[in-house]
Amino acid sequence: MRYTEFTPFDLWLLAQGLGVTIGLFLVTSLIGLAIGTLWGVIRFYRVPVLTEVVTFVAEVLKNSPVLVQLFLVFFGFPAFFKVNMTPVEAAVITLSANTAAFVYVIAVSAIESIGRDQIEAARVFGLSRWQVLRHVIAPQAAAFSIGPLTALLVNQLQVTSLISVIGVMDLAKIGANLNLRTLKPFIVWTVVGILYYLTAKLVAMLGAKLEKRLRAHSAFRGL
Repeated sequence: MRYTEFTPFDLWLLAQGLGVTIGLFLVTSLIGLAIGTLWGVIRFYRVPVLTEVVTFVAEVLKNSPVLVQLFLVFFGFPAFFKVNMTPVEAAVITLSANTAAFVYVIAVSAIESIGRDQIEAARVFGLSRWQVLRHVIAPQAAAFSIGPLTALLVNQLQVTSLISVIGVMDLAKIGANLNLRTLKPFIVWTVVGILYYLTAKLVAMLGAKLEKRLRAHSAFRGL
């Protein structure tokens, strides 16, 4: 067998790398969505001190390179805080925090797009803050934000390729290893690119479908 030949096992390696990429993408997206939404609610209710802290953290995360954040978490934090950090842990922390920062911006925009008159009317009818958030703000904000969130998630899927530089065996890292072994970069990176494209296309299609359902549901409820 020649050094540059592909083998059937390479397909299994690519599948494993794709699985790692999708797994980390799903985990960090869910964590980022939860944290970013919570930050948006804190901003909406003007919670003392926390609002300023959340705004500052989000600004730092939004306006600094993800690769720098990744290096800081993987190399900087263990050295400064004297803790052990695996590549996967560093990837989860970095990507979750970065996603949360952008979700926060989308959440704030979605919440602020809702007319104050609706909120005041709900309060007049005796709804608590939680009820207003759940029945008035959340449905409309979700319908408004699903489009921008879908675009963000597609972008964050591409960003996951950066974690290969710290040794996570994701799709990009498997591609790099295959490229070194086969010395056929055009074939290897074309296949890797197609896999990223198909995954991103799936995310976009699911987002569009969800947006259509949410908007139809909101319209039916008169929202």
